[in-house]
Amino acid sequence: MPRVVIPLLVLGFAALFAQRDFLTVDEADQIRQAQETNLRLKLYTDFARVRVKLLEQLVAQQKAGRSKLIHDTLEDYTKIIEAIDTVADDALKRGMIVEEGMKIVADAEKTMLAALEKLDESEPADVQRYQFALTTAIDTTRDSLELSLEDLKQRKADVLNRDRDEKKAREALMTPKEAAERRVEEKKAEAESKKKGPTLRRKGEIKQPL
Repeated sequence: MPRVVIPLLVLGFAALFAQRDFLTVDEADQIRQAQETNLRLKLYTDFARVRVKLLEQLVAQQKAGRSKLIHDTLEDYTKIIEAIDTVADDALKRGMIVEEGMKIVADAEKTMLAALEKLDESEPADVQRYQFALTTAIDTTRDSLELSLEDLKQRKADVLNRDRDEKKAREALMTPKEAAERRVEEKKAEAESKKKGPTLRRKGEIKQPL
């Protein structure tokens, strides 16, 4: 991973937070172009590492207004970890191979969890202003790490079972006609997906030229 220049990094993220997107424009572009599962997982992991580095830098500096930056960085970090879990689960449902990406994720999450716990234990003077966000980040990382270390066959089975249960719950709220129409749409979508082959691209998302 390239070296991070602290002043530029802080200024760059300060501008980002005004927009409240959890990824920078460049990061979002990289994700859109990364249709290979393991590469997408690696990118998200790299982005999470950058946030942890920024947190460590901010906590080490006694500057006015840092608590908001810390709070927002923690929230963005948490969203990235959640995105990692979503990408992994979606890939497993589609039968993609994610062993390489999950090893990268698990190794990084161990280190990032330790860094977040260390930050929490240090009890910064302004911690009350971002304690909830910090606790959420720690819990989310811990849960994600547990998933990352789980046997992939078991995780895939769990994901499919959860989707099946959620589908049944949704259909229970539909009229018989709505449920029948929904099943027809799903079969069409499944047939179309098989024709095109597996992809991580969202609906309407076009692959950008390299």
